Amino acid sequence: MRSSSRLHRTAVTAALIVAGLVGPVLAEDQTAPGGAPLRWYKGNTHTHTLNSDGDSTPDEVARWYREHGYQFLVLSDHNYLTEIDGLNAVLGAQEKFLLIRGEEVSDAFQGAPVHVNALDPDGLVEPQHGASVADVLQRNVNAIRQATGVPHVNHPNFEWALTVDDLARLENDRLFEIFNGHPMVNNEGGGGKPGLEEMWDQLLTSGKVLFGIAVDDAHQFKRPWDRKAAQPGQGWVMVRAARLTSADILGALERGDFYASTGVVLDDVRVTGGGIEIRIKPDGKTKYRVQFIGAGGKVLAEAVDTPAVYTFDGTELYVRARVLDSNGWTAWTQPVFRR
Repeated sequence: MRSSSRLHRTAVTAALIVAGLVGPVLAEDQTAPGGAPLRWYKGNTHTHTLNSDGDSTPDEVARWYREHGYQFLVLSDHNYLTEIDGLNAVLGAQEKFLLIRGEEVSDAFQGAPVHVNALDPDGLVEPQHGASVADVLQRNVNAIRQATGVPHVNHPNFEWALTVDDLARLENDRLFEIFNGHPMVNNEGGGGKPGLEEMWDQLLTSGKVLFGIAVDDAHQFKRPWDRKAAQPGQGWVMVRAARLTSADILGALERGDFYASTGVVLDDVRVTGGGIEIRIKPDGKTKYRVQFIGAGGKVLAEAVDTPAVYTFDGTELYVRARVLDSNGWTAWTQPVFRR
């Protein structure tokens, strides 16, 4: 069953690339088989329990996310596959909350940390090691795929371990973190090193198809007063899928039908042959600015109204949107490749 789900996810992604539109589903395809509308599900794919270096039990961690409005959660302990069947029996509920198996495969090369999350693998994935950072990265992605899991590359700037060149050489991966809520991962770059969003645009401009994930990478659930703690609720994804199942959620992530956020909530993201439409869920108090971004990280257009609409002019390699709100929160939609 896991292998067939994986093959289906890969086939869907390949079909989108051939069609020339990679990213959120087309407006005319925003229904599930049978005509039911696709739904948005809030989830986090990177968090820890005391089974590795977190401060709380798996039960406490899962309860935090369910009680704070999440619909799915991946427990991703370092080199440990936390079992979730018992948690799902107690906390899981159809179309309300789902735990998905996961592991943060934590490896290194000459002291540089190389961490890749495995989403829903069929067993523990051991660190594979290698002859370079890029080799370690590729070997671990391959091992995750071999275990029928979905990989995503974690916090590239943690200890400045991963470069754009390392990521550009990586094959068989569609996901990497453009925001990680841990306080020591250098999201913004510095000292001549690019931030994660800048790295994303460099990779997309090279023609590499990558989708950006936001996570909290939570470790501390019992220190809400500590601003330097890796606390929950910092970043998440909103995934558009037919059902709240592991196969549907991971399939949507692999084909880029989701957006990442640190606090901005969108009503909808629609892609047509003519353009992209972003609808923001208003609260009556917050102001928004939508930037449509293309090759090289260039801002192609800006809008302050909802819906914010970008019309393709035929010259774009890709277009993605960054939604900024007046309180400092951000949402990122996935790139739509045009050629």
